[in-house]
Amino acid sequence: QVQLVESGAGVVEPGGSLRLSCVASGRSIDNLGMAWFRQSSGMEREFVAAITWGGRSTTYTDSVKGRFTISRDNSKSTLYLGMNSLKPEDTAVYTCAAGPPRTISTMTAASAYPYWGQGTQVTVSS
Repeated sequence: QVQLVESGAGVVEPGGSLRLSCVASGRSIDNLGMAWFRQSSGMEREFVAAITWGGRSTTYTDSVKGRFTISRDNSKSTLYLGMNSLKPEDTAVYTCAAGPPRTISTMTAASAYPYWGQGTQVTVSS
C-alpha cells in the first residue's frame, strides 16, 4: 500500500506561482509511475501531468504545457508540481496518484493509478 499526502494549497493571483508536493509513505516510489489530476467544482476529474518512475519522461495536458512542471525526488519519496503563470481556470482540487510503471503514453488515464491522495485546493483569483 502507498499513502499519498499533498501539500502546497493556496490562493494566488492570476499570473502567480505555486508548488505542490506529494509525499508518499508505506513503500518506496522508486518503481511507481506518478501523476497529478485536478477537479474543478462541477467538473469531471482531469489529467494534468505524469512522470515515469525514473523521471525520464513526462507528459502534460495541453492547457498547462509550458506553465506547469512535474518532477520527483525518489530519495525523498516526493512528487512535485510547479505551477507558473496561473490562470483562474486552474482553480481546482489537485490530487496526486501513483501506480505500476507504464509507458508515458498510457499514464494519462485515472485507471492507471490504484493509489490516490486526498487532494489540495488551489485557487487562482484576484
